[in-house]
Amino acid sequence: MDVTQLDDTTLMRAIAQKQELALGELYDRYGRLVYTIAYRLVRNPESAEEITLDIFTSIWHKAHTYQPDQAQVNTWLTHMTRNRAIDRLRREAARPHRHSVSWTEVSTEPDNQRESPETAVHLTLQQQKVRAAIATLSEEQQEVLALAYFNGYSHSEIAETLNQPLGTIKGRIRAGMQKLRFLLQDV
Repeated sequence: MDVTQLDDTTLMRAIAQKQELALGELYDRYGRLVYTIAYRLVRNPESAEEITLDIFTSIWHKAHTYQPDQAQVNTWLTHMTRNRAIDRLRREAARPHRHSVSWTEVSTEPDNQRESPETAVHLTLQQQKVRAAIATLSEEQQEVLALAYFNGYSHSEIAETLNQPLGTIKGRIRAGMQKLRFLLQDV
């Protein structure tokens, strides 16, 4: 079986059947994504590598728990990675040195060198639409969304970090997400 031709869901089924090549292909597709998310949260290359290894080891043992009707594979990986990195930060009682993320630095695309030119163009157009939508948000909304979704802060931690009332933070996050949902309906 040529695992490079399998879609992500079928690849997960193959991993659940303990096909090592399938796990290798999943790593080829999403290893960079997992590492990048982990690194952006923990700000330490060694810790990010350990988290990446932990995620793919976990997938090997728990691929059968993946439910395609609940999330796409890349979303599932992103969620697992974010949770694992936050757990590590809490254990080490460490926080990233800066409080914001430049939206131009954020990349959620898999490291897949085999994608067709049409797919690459489509992904680029989607990224441009997302960045344009984010640019329409206020600086305050951009800041709280970056802290929540890319730095892994809870609403309370954001309020404390920015010295703002919790209700204000929740309102900014809610308003920012509603605006993004509206602007990105067709993406």
